[in-house]
Amino acid sequence: MLFEKLQKAFEEKDAKAHRALFHEDHEFISHKQNKVFKTSEGSEEQTLEMFNNITQDKVRCIYENDEILVTHRFNTYASGDKEALMMVALKKDGLIWRTETGATEM
Repeated sequence: MLFEKLQKAFEEKDAKAHRALFHEDHEFISHKQNKVFKTSEGSEEQTLEMFNNITQDKVRCIYENDEILVTHRFNTYASGDKEALMMVALKKDGLIWRTETGATEM
């Protein structure tokens, strides 16, 4: 399943392996910024920067099947900000296709 692969790539800071888990049409919907980001427009360097700016704790898979992945974690950012993060990712062709998150500041 994708959850284990995502976590392994994050823990090993393997941007190439991480990006390979996302569909070429992947979109991340940011409600906080009111924007849609396309993974194809990003770079491995940006992925590495994300890895280096976030510490994850108590990461768990709530549910995963062939169509959806739901996770929860606590993130601490380089700025010191902390949040609980719920991620819902729809899958397409076995890859993450569309992602939305809900965050609660801690």
